[in-house]
Amino acid sequence: MSTTPPGAPDGTPSKKPSKRDIRPKASHLRDSVVPLPHIPDPDPLGPLGAHVSAQGGVACAPPRATDIGGTGLQLFTKVPNQWKEKELSVKEISAYRTALAASGQRWVTSHDSYLINLASPDPTLRARSIESFTMELRRCNALGLNALVSHPGNFIDERTSGIARNADAITAALESAPGPTRLCLELTAGQGTVIGATFEEMADLLSRIPPPLQHRLGVCLDTCHVFAAGYDLAGDYDGVWANFADVLGYARLGVLHLNDSVGALGSRKDRHALLGEGSMGDGPFRRIMQDPHLRLVPKMLETPKGDDMVSNDRLMLTKLRLFAAR
Repeated sequence: MSTTPPGAPDGTPSKKPSKRDIRPKASHLRDSVVPLPHIPDPDPLGPLGAHVSAQGGVACAPPRATDIGGTGLQLFTKVPNQWKEKELSVKEISAYRTALAASGQRWVTSHDSYLINLASPDPTLRARSIESFTMELRRCNALGLNALVSHPGNFIDERTSGIARNADAITAALESAPGPTRLCLELTAGQGTVIGATFEEMADLLSRIPPPLQHRLGVCLDTCHVFAAGYDLAGDYDGVWANFADVLGYARLGVLHLNDSVGALGSRKDRHALLGEGSMGDGPFRRIMQDPHLRLVPKMLETPKGDDMVSNDRLMLTKLRLFAAR
């Protein structure tokens, strides 16, 4: 497979902002965390769920995950397509944790804003991205979320410089927002000038983060993304995972996004389909649910919701559990 996405337009990298430019001020959330209830983990499959709506507040998300039959969930802690940042109050945090305990959900991740580009050569956009990303980390830590899924940025001008900018921005944000949430960088489909479409490039990006922060880093593997990037989970399942184990290692795998692909193998199109109804078919998802290396890895759907927002997720989660049982 090709390891280099299509070329980017020429440009001159802008000077990297100083740490004083890109580090937002500390948030009160760091000191306002209330105890997180213990939730037992009896399911031998590990957490299984979907991205659910947090409309009405983050406390509304856990019962919605229960409603679709999930044991884990992904949510947005803010509106993902707006720059406006949200400071969570102690009341909101406590309400979320009460709802989480009542729901029985065992594992929760956020997905950060679609606007963030930590690799941007534009100093204004990059500074704004780092501020938003740092605020997202603070919200996740305050809520006690297990993980934060984040896409690597778009380098725009030159790949190596973009990877370096991305790593520097992640470092600044992690240092500004200490806490329990694990950052899981998501492998991408390789569209445009996006970073992270190959296992090797993701390993390169991770390796640039200082050693004291390495324990806070993981990887999110989206089945649609890697298939669209050229990793043939349908035709060479064992080979793809052997490659992943060699380059990144299973210990780095913090979460799986289970999505079929509208696009063909190597299409570099990030378009999700219902499981078994895209170019991948049922095979890879059956293998994933029966794979002992992946049994306990949290697995989240990001497949189309349909008209009522619940039926498709219920159907897909039932399908995955049947795969695991056969």
